[in-house]
Amino acid sequence: MTIYRQSLIKDNLHLRARIIQAIRKFFNDNDYLEIDTPIRIPAPAPEAHIDAVAAGGQYLQTSPELCMKQLLAAGFPRLFQICKCFRQHERGRKHLPELTMLEWYHAGDNYLGLMQTCQELVCFVARHLGRGNQLIYRNRPIELAAPWSRLSVAEAFKQYGSKSMKTAMATDCFDEVMALEIEPNLGDPIPVFLYDYPARHAALARLKPQDPFLAERFELYIAGIELCNGFSELTDASEQRQRFEKELRLRQSLNKPPYPMPEKFLQALADMPDAGGNALGIDRLVLLFADTDNIDDVVAFTPEEL
Repeated sequence: MTIYRQSLIKDNLHLRARIIQAIRKFFNDNDYLEIDTPIRIPAPAPEAHIDAVAAGGQYLQTSPELCMKQLLAAGFPRLFQICKCFRQHERGRKHLPELTMLEWYHAGDNYLGLMQTCQELVCFVARHLGRGNQLIYRNRPIELAAPWSRLSVAEAFKQYGSKSMKTAMATDCFDEVMALEIEPNLGDPIPVFLYDYPARHAALARLKPQDPFLAERFELYIAGIELCNGFSELTDASEQRQRFEKELRLRQSLNKPPYPMPEKFLQALADMPDAGGNALGIDRLVLLFADTDNIDDVVAFTPEEL
């Protein structure tokens, strides 16, 4: 008799379903409208280090971000979506080329408010699962009771990095220091919001008015795992176009295929209100609650099984 991998992770798949149900309840209870936007789009957001999958003359979305922001511009103040996103060359113990994303937007909010909503969401999910205020991950207790830590990127480099943030930027090793030296130390025993990223690493985020070298962007880390990416949204179409053009030039320098400019999104920015938006990886959230270090353990099918 064949032993199917799926039968060995049955409990995790039931857990995944309960987590998604809890997420929907959280946003429905907080007056967010669940929406459904196209997976295949004519132009993804031009970002140098995220590679979209071509599909019939268009692209599979790397994120529902552009369409959701157009709905903000159309007058929908609170939106959320659970959907599939696709990114080439992303495969590993915590990466999938087809991932499940939760994305939400709130008109009038900013990255500070998003951090609070994000904390409330994860705590709501934990209570829904009967986990209380503590998450056990790899035999390490993670305390979910408020308040969660907030650490600027510059301070994280001072505490854990072998060089300062600005030196890492100047020597083109920001991502390497972040991944190898900083991230493993984050979110244990308390989740931490890493915030105020260099503007160069936040292509769609609003700059800090008091320091335009930085952007109002954050990521959430729990037990060393990056869980989400949120920011105060940039609403200046001219500035956004300039940033996209810069990303396209960088893609060209890396010998990556160019993308069309997302003109309809740029046109909609004129009507988009100030807002905050956050993208959270559901697969990784399930991985944490399932107490596994392999993302394959929380999905019904891996790419290799298809």
